[in-house]
Amino acid sequence: MLIRIKKASTPRGSEITPESVFLNRRAFIAAAAASVGGATLGPYSSAQAAPKNFNFGAITRDAVDGFEDLGPNEKVTFPTAFWSYNNFNEFGPDKDDPARLAGAFTPRPWEVAVDGLCANPGTMDVDDLVRPHDFEARVYRLRCTETWSMVIPWLGVSLADVVKRFEPLGSAKFVRFETVLRPEEMPNQQTAALPWPYVEAIRLDEALNPLAFLAIGAYGQPLMNQNGPPIRLVVPWKYGFKSIKSIVRITFTEERPATTWNIKIPSEYGFYANVNPGVDHPRWSQATERRIGDFIRRETLMFNGYADEVAHMYAGMDLQENF
Repeated sequence: MLIRIKKASTPRGSEITPESVFLNRRAFIAAAAASVGGATLGPYSSAQAAPKNFNFGAITRDAVDGFEDLGPNEKVTFPTAFWSYNNFNEFGPDKDDPARLAGAFTPRPWEVAVDGLCANPGTMDVDDLVRPHDFEARVYRLRCTETWSMVIPWLGVSLADVVKRFEPLGSAKFVRFETVLRPEEMPNQQTAALPWPYVEAIRLDEALNPLAFLAIGAYGQPLMNQNGPPIRLVVPWKYGFKSIKSIVRITFTEERPATTWNIKIPSEYGFYANVNPGVDHPRWSQATERRIGDFIRRETLMFNGYADEVAHMYAGMDLQENF
């Protein structure tokens, strides 16, 4: 039995693209032409216990088709765009590099280490990491700092639930995430393009926010190689580079960790990376965005449209300084 959970920001009107439409190229083009504007997309989820063998098809049809209230001008991004237009720098800098070059990547078997300032550290198979928790389908916006955006139906588990299970100590203030280091499978790791392995981090209170999510699938199936399998972070109120892919380590720390893009270009990639139309990138405005599949740019929403759920965490902070 599916448990449907509505959030305060959930707007009205279902516009999830059904499978019969998104498998039809011509229907997609027509739908894309009609999908313009800037309505609010609130978080909405369906949840049930994770099946023992993660048989996505067994639960996902109801979960995905059952989503409601995306808003009159919001549509789930066509899945082939999600599968073919990616930033996954381990495979290369261009959007088509991950889909072209990730074929040799092996996301199973896979272990995740949890360590640092917590009472229950350990290393376990990724299935054992997520299996004790409710398996959920959530539709979220994804906003890239490059000003393009998508709307993606994710499958996975609440990050807060996972974090609580490992009992962070009172001294823990941040959660650090690390991507796998496999230069033999990830060709751009053979270069000095970035300081490898890729590292991201968020504050502990951000990790405990109900919107934070660990995704193991999307569009009703496990994540494809180019999308960060077998497990990735999703923090929908932040720019996409915070949503680290192919996680192998989660560490609780007291000091703020150094993060990859903030090390590489600190003037362009702040630690917080909250979506903020009032703080421009040094080379372009962040006031508008291009939704993949749309032909007209739309206004960027503060915190990517999730202000009701997350703004309280930054009360009193200078959001221009702490970008």
